[in-house]
Amino acid sequence: MSRVEERLDAIYAIGGGPGANRVGYTAEEDEAHSLVAGWMREVGLEVEVDSDGNLIGRLVGEEPELPEVWSGSHLDSVPQGGRFDGPLGVVGALEAAERLGRRRRTLGVVAFREEERGCVGSQARVRGGGLPSAWIELHHEQGPRLALLGAPLAVVTSIVGYVRGERVVDGRAGHAGTTPMDARDDALVSAAEEVIRIRDIARSIDGAVATVGSLTVEPGGINVIPGRVRFTIDARAPDAERLERLIRELGLDGSRAVAPTPLGGATADALRAVFEVRGLPLVELASGAGHDAGVMGRAGVPSTMLFVRAQNGGVSHSPDEHTTPEDVALAVDVLTDALDRLAS
Repeated sequence: MSRVEERLDAIYAIGGGPGANRVGYTAEEDEAHSLVAGWMREVGLEVEVDSDGNLIGRLVGEEPELPEVWSGSHLDSVPQGGRFDGPLGVVGALEAAERLGRRRRTLGVVAFREEERGCVGSQARVRGGGLPSAWIELHHEQGPRLALLGAPLAVVTSIVGYVRGERVVDGRAGHAGTTPMDARDDALVSAAEEVIRIRDIARSIDGAVATVGSLTVEPGGINVIPGRVRFTIDARAPDAERLERLIRELGLDGSRAVAPTPLGGATADALRAVFEVRGLPLVELASGAGHDAGVMGRAGVPSTMLFVRAQNGGVSHSPDEHTTPEDVALAVDVLTDALDRLAS
């Protein structure tokens, strides 16, 4: 078992099972941060814990006055989460720094606080200042696309934009046993037709997704025809043009949308160069989930992500989250080479 795998296992064991249980700003997340801080000190990194609890280990460069290069992710998890979501990026960055040793620029290994509930730690760091000149985040893909393509890694070119809304469908409540089928105005049937329409709209826009995740049926009796249904819509698209189209066709309030975040610049160029040197297929994807990289990118830091192939159908936020040791090893090798280019 590699050092990366051993460290991932040690973090995963914190909080007990099933799955990972290190919710942000809990004793379990604290324990994970303390464990990683100890590893940082063992390999000679200078450790900072900022006022919001973010952990930054620095391998001070030969020219420490130059802007720093950072890599990392987060250590918190959803309840009963997976082994790789977050910790892989932190442990991978630590491994890369340990392999590289001192470079011209200072290398920072970062564990942001409470990513799962709104990137709390990275947003606080942005507000407080002291940002690097580059950010690369290694992350489990959390989806099946790389597995379907037969590719181990991808360069992430954007964080999708999204909009959320609620819809109400009215009908007429009535007795389930005495109202003939052709005399009904069933709100749930109408809502179901609308859910299918939402699905079809998202399917018609390349890269878009839309989800109805919560429904409330009124009055809610087992023997009562539904008179009203409220449901939520979560709609996402990889760029502004497609997000605008999705909002328009779904009839959602665009003023509540969060714009897509382009990723790229020198960090993505470094990854692409490593892919070429290693003869890896260059796959570029948009991330359908939010990440600390999006916060850094919106703050003006040249940022990108390196996705590693997910197994088990791409499941994430679950104990079934998995990627192979071979893909993890390759991802850490590529991350190390890219950081070498950025920090030398």
